[in-house]
Amino acid sequence: MTTISTRGESEHSEHHVETIPSSPMDDDHGETVEANITGDCDNAEGEIAIVSGKKRSIVWNHFEKKKIKGEDKAVCKYCHKPLGGKNTNGTKHLHAHMKRCPRCKQQDIRQSIITPSKKSDGRSQLNTYSFDQSFARKELAYMITIHEYPLSIVEHAGFRRYSNALQPLFKVVSRSTVKRDILKIYDEEKTKTMEVLQKHQGKIALTTDMWTSKQKKGYMVITAHFIDESLILQSRIIRFMYVPCPHTAEVLSAALMECLLDWNIDGKVSTLTDDNCYTNDLMIQLLLEKLSSNLLSGGDIFHMHCCAHILALIVKKGLEGIKGAIELIRNSVAYWKATPKRVEKFEEAARQLNISSINKLVLDCETRWNSTYLMLNTVIKYQKVFARLKQREPQYDCLPDDED
Repeated sequence: MTTISTRGESEHSEHHVETIPSSPMDDDHGETVEANITGDCDNAEGEIAIVSGKKRSIVWNHFEKKKIKGEDKAVCKYCHKPLGGKNTNGTKHLHAHMKRCPRCKQQDIRQSIITPSKKSDGRSQLNTYSFDQSFARKELAYMITIHEYPLSIVEHAGFRRYSNALQPLFKVVSRSTVKRDILKIYDEEKTKTMEVLQKHQGKIALTTDMWTSKQKKGYMVITAHFIDESLILQSRIIRFMYVPCPHTAEVLSAALMECLLDWNIDGKVSTLTDDNCYTNDLMIQLLLEKLSSNLLSGGDIFHMHCCAHILALIVKKGLEGIKGAIELIRNSVAYWKATPKRVEKFEEAARQLNISSINKLVLDCETRWNSTYLMLNTVIKYQKVFARLKQREPQYDCLPDDED
């Protein structure tokens, strides 16, 4: 015989006791069991519910019976693991599974955690929490893309420990899976951008530039600019592609034309802005032969030279007059930034001369005149420091003089 007591909020207030015969569904034959009728899977062992006058273990609130290959199975509602579900199997193994089920406790979180979301009209609302593995994977791919993290971050032990502490249900994927997720996001965003460009009724202006990586490989970036229906300027990078050598006018023209055809905007292009160089002039001539029928004014205003590049050429030409002085200053900055010990010695000398060392020395990039300006603007504040260090450092042999 089995004694069942149902308890309310107080553990010591017994409301009703009923004696019912034992059945094969209960493992503890011939024993007395006091059980709380509750839905908490952590306390599921020994609990019994009375359904339609029949005794039924409360553990069945967390399992459902299914036929799998002709056999009765009890399938966990949380982790979907199939276990023995025959009447002769009892429920002891089901209670044991509920104690170690990795997903059971997480299901109860939804009763106490709510998350903010937005309705279709833009208003905020609160919804119950529900973990979604695919959504978490997508957000991980977004994070790696936005911050340019290496794909190998998902294999770092620290990242895996942090992810497990934050959400034990999240299964950290491999770098190959993250790569596929990123490419999937790219395809989705490309489709959205193509739809926007197809719906746009006006003209589209293009800008293009060549970029060389540290591995000496050439890449072309193509950006589309247009004004939307709200009169807001929109810019979209539609291609960032590797261009094999040699970077002749024919190669660049073919790569650019392939991009226009791929995005189906060859009939909407208004102007093309690029650097002011002879190769680009030849590239434009080749493009005009293919696009002249769809261009404004027959292509007379198609080619636009980049003003920033023209300005850079002007400044570069002007800096040639003080090339020697800039070279000495550049070598001086490189010398005092070479090691942490030299940086400390430089800052110490600046403090001795009562010169604030808030602004650190800046080493310029020879091909970027604005970085040269930043270097000179900082160095001129430390003019006395360089002269002081010359007396203390015999190996320092690139001191600019007062004229420099």
